Amino acid sequence: MQGGARRIFRAMALTATIYNFDVQLADIDRGVYETLAFKAAQQPSETAEYLLSRVLAYCLEYAEGITFSKGIAEPDVPALTVRDLTGALKVWIEVGAPDAARLHKASKAAPRVVVYTHRDPVRLVAQLAGEKIHRAAELEFYGIDRQLIDGLVERLDRRNAWEMSVTDRHVYVAVQGVTIEGDITRYLLG
Repeated sequence: MQGGARRIFRAMALTATIYNFDVQLADIDRGVYETLAFKAAQQPSETAEYLLSRVLAYCLEYAEGITFSKGIAEPDVPALTVRDLTGALKVWIEVGAPDAARLHKASKAAPRVVVYTHRDPVRLVAQLAGEKIHRAAELEFYGIDRQLIDGLVERLDRRNAWEMSVTDRHVYVAVQGVTIEGDITRYLLG
């Protein structure tokens, strides 16, 4: 096998890295107090920032019936969903910078659509303004403070134990003896 072909073969053979999270969640804003234990898979082409944005979205939206998708390995489904006991889709949760067509599809499929981004939320909202998106005014956009994401990336381990509290959309995460904090800011489309 030639060198280039060998590199392509190895890249195709890469598998997801599994991270374990044990989270003591105290979301005062929503009255959610739970002990969560879950796994999150990071695909080879997925950044740590994206992975941790998905994990934060999971915690911030935690409800009975929430599940991760397979991430970027499953491109036609949202990063997270919340379904009721019958399997009906209640919440479509995107992470990153979804385009207008994806959000249009999402808002037709689910009664509530939420986007969490670790990227520039002002730029994302500006790019989407004026685009054809079903029920655009009802979409929820949240920007995750870069300081929060960066601090969590520095302390990301295969096994993670967090104590996370949320009050007035300000998040505190105690991890490895350090408390990292930052705002989750809502942005309006239009």
